[in-house]
Amino acid sequence: MYKSSTRSFPVYDSLRQAIIEQALKPGVKLPEDSIGETFSVSRTTVRSALVRLDAEGLVDLQPNRGASVAVPTIEEAHDIFEMRQCLEREVIERLCKMDAKPILKALKVHLAEEKKYLDVDTTRSIRLAGEFHILLAELTGSRILANYVNEIVSRCSLILARFAQAHSAKCGVDEHSEIIAAIEAGDADRAAAQMHQHLDGVQDRALLNPDDQDKDDVSAILARYVTPNA
Repeated sequence: MYKSSTRSFPVYDSLRQAIIEQALKPGVKLPEDSIGETFSVSRTTVRSALVRLDAEGLVDLQPNRGASVAVPTIEEAHDIFEMRQCLEREVIERLCKMDAKPILKALKVHLAEEKKYLDVDTTRSIRLAGEFHILLAELTGSRILANYVNEIVSRCSLILARFAQAHSAKCGVDEHSEIIAAIEAGDADRAAAQMHQHLDGVQDRALLNPDDQDKDDVSAILARYVTPNA
């Protein structure tokens, strides 16, 4: 989901995925030369990817200081979650006015994938949890709304990486199930309420708990995201 349409952007896709999956933590330096060596691309290509990620709020790119994974403040975290509530309420309202059958089919397939990797693959569980919300937005048929939700869900991954205490992903999967059940019941008010409670829960679980900077080598982390013959 959300792979770049341009084959020359494997660096962007991989960096973005590594950030969303919290393999690259907030504040980690992103040296252009080592990233270029990891992906066997030029620094110009790496720079283009970093500029794009900077525009999305996932990377902090400073003149003469290089790039690093963005570090959200607690004030920004609260603001982002408030905006996310507004966007996802709009998503639910639109979906509840549409034919539920194709929506439910897609959501249940995704939920099954979430359950499959629960407590099995932490990084994939993190990504799938965010993609559930992106899928909801995509199903509205609004590219603009989907793009906004995609960006804000990605930025919430940064917030969780910086502030959240460790917790089981099971609560998120259960809450996703409740949202689907409300849509299936045709109860728009209940679906909106379930989404609101779910996002409140996500925000509550993002308690202030700053860890030390991740000391892992960036090249070693990104090597896991290199696609052979990309």
